[in-house]
Amino acid sequence: MTVIVLTNCPAGLRGFLTRWLLEISAGVFVGNPSARVRDALWEEVRQYADQGRALLAHTMNNEQGFTFRTHDHAWHPTDHEGVTLIHRPDPNAPTAAPTPRNGPPSGWSRASKRRRFGRG
Repeated sequence: MTVIVLTNCPAGLRGFLTRWLLEISAGVFVGNPSARVRDALWEEVRQYADQGRALLAHTMNNEQGFTFRTHDHAWHPTDHEGVTLIHRPDPNAPTAAPTPRNGPPSGWSRASKRRRFGRG
C-alpha cells in the first residue's frame, strides 16, 4: 500500500498521480504500485511540487511495517534505534536574539495601555 499526500501542489501533478493512484480526498492518493513505479512517482512529485509539500508513506518489511519520506516539510523523519519517528521543531526555541522592548507594544489604545500596565 502506498499513500502520497500533497499540499499546495500544482493541479497538473495531481492529474499525473491519478494515472497510477486513486485520489480519495483532495491531495491524498492511495494505491498499490510496484516499488519501481512508486520510486519513479516520488521522483516526479519531488521534481514538480514547486512550493508545495509532499509526503509518501508505504508498506515495508521492518519493525513498524511501513516507512515514509517527506519533501519540504518542517517535520522530518528521524531514525531512533531502528524505529522511524517524526522530529518536530520546537516552536518555543529562539530563532533570533530577543530584542528588548521599552513599554507596551505599539498599536494598543491609550486606555488599554493604562489598564494593562497600571498607568494613570
